[in-house]
Amino acid sequence: MAPLFSNKRGSNQRFDVNLSILFTELPLLERPAAAAAAGFTAVELWWPWIETPTPEQAELDALKNALDDAGTQLVGLNFYAGALPGPDRGALSIPGEESDRFRANIEVAAGFAASVGCKALNALYGNRVEGADPQVQDTLALENLVLAARAAHRVGAILLVEPLNKPESPLYPLVSAPSAIEVIDKVNAATGLGNAKFLLDIYHLSMNGENVSEVIEAYADKTGHVQIADNPGRGAPGTGSLPLEDLLDQLTKAGYDGWVGLEYKAPEAAASFGWLPAEARAAN
Repeated sequence: MAPLFSNKRGSNQRFDVNLSILFTELPLLERPAAAAAAGFTAVELWWPWIETPTPEQAELDALKNALDDAGTQLVGLNFYAGALPGPDRGALSIPGEESDRFRANIEVAAGFAASVGCKALNALYGNRVEGADPQVQDTLALENLVLAARAAHRVGAILLVEPLNKPESPLYPLVSAPSAIEVIDKVNAATGLGNAKFLLDIYHLSMNGENVSEVIEAYADKTGHVQIADNPGRGAPGTGSLPLEDLLDQLTKAGYDGWVGLEYKAPEAAASFGWLPAEARAAN
């Protein structure tokens, strides 16, 4: 694949590889080295232990060592989100056991982030539950997001809130940029910390039929992290029809200088990066 993005881009945009969707043919602990071999120095992860919010310290240490040995910086980490990938889309608004698991995970995830210098923690909202009052779920969500924001603040990190897309996540209530921004504003008002930020995922916004350029114009100043995939297909840039380079240029011009996570699907990750010049892969 010929590069789609200009060589100059390496000077003004920082890319990272999401190791929960790319290199999944490899065991978790081998993925940081694979990303490094492809030229990347930064990575992000969904919560890697979907079966538990509180893994053994040895498992946390092993992941830290894998990141360190590869020379990769973890720049984004999800809090516990249930079975993801799978039917779940977060735990923090789910009454009962899942909310308890999220709360048990808060200090574990924040502590791990602190140990590896990760400055962004993503809290997926969770699906609507049949028979549960949406207002009860939203009240629980705000309580848990406030706890998560305070924990993130203690380790010098931001809290990310992410809208998903309705076609693929029909039970997830945050399926537009404004719906996520409303939650972010409530969290910041409750904590007074101002560290709750928008995770702007261009793929999800486009799947929802939103005008991504208008979203960038409206919310670039509240954006704490960006993720990209092409649409249709959620593949690498150039496999669909989204003007990703133009949209990232717009973000830069709007003042966004944070990370751009590569959260796309590819049958062979190492062969999927041809759209990005090699010299633009290592973070400056």
